[in-house]
Amino acid sequence: MEPPHRIDLTLLGSPGLSIDGKPLLLRERRALCLLAWLGEVARPVARDEAAAILWPDSEPETGRTRLRRLIYKINSAAQATVIESNRLTLRFPQAAALDVDSARFAALIAGRQHAAALDLWRGPFLEGLDLYDSEPFTEWLFYRREALNGRYVHALERESERARREGDAQSVLTLARRLVDRDPLDEAAHRSVIAASLDLGDIRAARTQFDLLSQVLRNELGVAPSSETRSLLARLSAQPIAPPRTRYTPVDDVHIAWQTHGSGPVDVVVVPGFVSHLERMWEDARVRTWLDRAGGLGRLILFDRRGVGLSDRVGAAPTIEATAADIGAVMDAAGSRRAILFGASEGGPGCVRFAVDRPDRVAALILWGSLPKGSRSAEFPHALTSEQYDTWLGRLIAQWGGPAEIETFAPGLARDRAVAQWWASLLRAGSSPGAIRRVLFALRDVDVRHLLPRVAAPTLVLHRQGDRAVRHEAGQAIANAVPGAEFRLLDGDDHWFWAGDPGASLAAIAEAAAQASRP
Repeated sequence: MEPPHRIDLTLLGSPGLSIDGKPLLLRERRALCLLAWLGEVARPVARDEAAAILWPDSEPETGRTRLRRLIYKINSAAQATVIESNRLTLRFPQAAALDVDSARFAALIAGRQHAAALDLWRGPFLEGLDLYDSEPFTEWLFYRREALNGRYVHALERESERARREGDAQSVLTLARRLVDRDPLDEAAHRSVIAASLDLGDIRAARTQFDLLSQVLRNELGVAPSSETRSLLARLSAQPIAPPRTRYTPVDDVHIAWQTHGSGPVDVVVVPGFVSHLERMWEDARVRTWLDRAGGLGRLILFDRRGVGLSDRVGAAPTIEATAADIGAVMDAAGSRRAILFGASEGGPGCVRFAVDRPDRVAALILWGSLPKGSRSAEFPHALTSEQYDTWLGRLIAQWGGPAEIETFAPGLARDRAVAQWWASLLRAGSSPGAIRRVLFALRDVDVRHLLPRVAAPTLVLHRQGDRAVRHEAGQAIANAVPGAEFRLLDGDDHWFWAGDPGASLAAIAEAAAQASRP
């Protein structure tokens, strides 16, 4: 049999073997144990040594016979030489490219590449695998598992320290939760989860974590949280949880819901995408954190466009002219003469319309993940065709009521159950399947390309390179057509501006605010 080109041995978490990228199912536990042991010792081993660790209570000749049969089963199942053997030794083939994830993990830790090592970790060494009738293997497994677990904790702690120094509360939270999952009695890890949740403004999550810790300590150890942990309760009680007051202003016989937040030196109007809900958005920690940080840069003026959220439902699909009218109405209601417009996704075209119609009221234009045209044409290949758009819309409507299309809008958060529940709740509150269909039909036919050369305000277009909802080439097309506009292509693939790294959007507001504040 020809030796395989590549052998991938997965030992962190549930063990597995792949030959040339194809997973190999091995039903016999001893086969996996033999492969794991060979992968870890990383050297040729004596046949007698291998037989003794797998069948310690067997006669030597019986052990060697069983070993020979086991090697044959492994190689036959793989239809390739996975284990090379002769009369005295066995090993992985020298000709094969061998990758053992636990060895790579240990090397990354030794090289202080803690983040890369954590990305590799899928669970404890040989999770769920043991040979209870072999004391030598069980002892070897125990010490190897403990050693790797210790390195895993070390990496989590080092990365947590780095994240704290950099003020990255979201990373601190993620790492601390991994420590809690590893050891539910680790009070320091629970404390880190509580503190990071508070830093992110998620009061509900902080309270839930404190209650969970109290229950675990009471049930398992019969004690209460330490005074250091209880001191966090002062921060819990000091945190506001209510969103700003929602107000209404009439425009075109429609009532538009709006809020203000923050007290920065300039006004910033945040124009949402296809769906929004002024009060439900405050229930997500990341959104709250972004709004709080942005509110320190300028007074935010937030609103739901007509037809969605807390604003009046309308019988007709809203146009970009209607969105522009909504922007002017909420600025008037908030007493804002001139503002920075921050247009997200489908909110961008309405901002362009307003900037062209009322240049005296626009200090700067910031467009995030936006597009100038809703569907593809020969001159604009950077969007879905009308048929593709209708297919996507059908899928979105079919999923309405749940976290519809969250994998498209925020792939980095799609597996976060709390975020998925929040998004589903916001969608249900923000619109209905029939109403959102009308809104999105109108957006499909939007085209503001003819307006872009007439935009006079300083314009910055931001787009994430891997955005799955709106291709970054669409953002580049906006910047190319607006006189003097700047385009910034950012890392990441989340469409939502508050997901992933929010620093770029906040920095853009800070730059525009500083420019607008100059005499």
